[in-house]
Amino acid sequence: MPVKVLAIDDDPAMTELLILLLKTRGFEVFTANSGEDGIKEVRELNPDVLILDLMMSGVDGWGVCSAVRKFSTTPILILSALDTPGMVASALDAGADDYLIKPVPSSVLIAHLHNLARRARMTRSKREIVTKPLAAY
Repeated sequence: MPVKVLAIDDDPAMTELLILLLKTRGFEVFTANSGEDGIKEVRELNPDVLILDLMMSGVDGWGVCSAVRKFSTTPILILSALDTPGMVASALDAGADDYLIKPVPSSVLIAHLHNLARRARMTRSKREIVTKPLAAY
């Protein structure tokens, strides 16, 4: 089953690049070019992993991250050109799970996405086991 990724970036060239890169590696890729649309897409698609840019007009990446954390545990990977320790810390404090600095080698991005998706699936499986009635075993 392919990993479902939602990329939210207000730069259409970046989302197109992510589509090309990730689809050729077997990912199922969806995109949104605004924070507002991205939040809606997270609700509708329930992606395995979210790739999020921080610097966007309207609802920025911090706002998206905070909004998504109110209703979802989907892993959030920040992909940003901002590389100061304070920015990384604030994104992680807002609910992000990982942070990569643009430009990032494609192999590193792929590895981080697989890692986040694997962890999320393990967590979901553990929750399902815990919530099953004993008679189901």
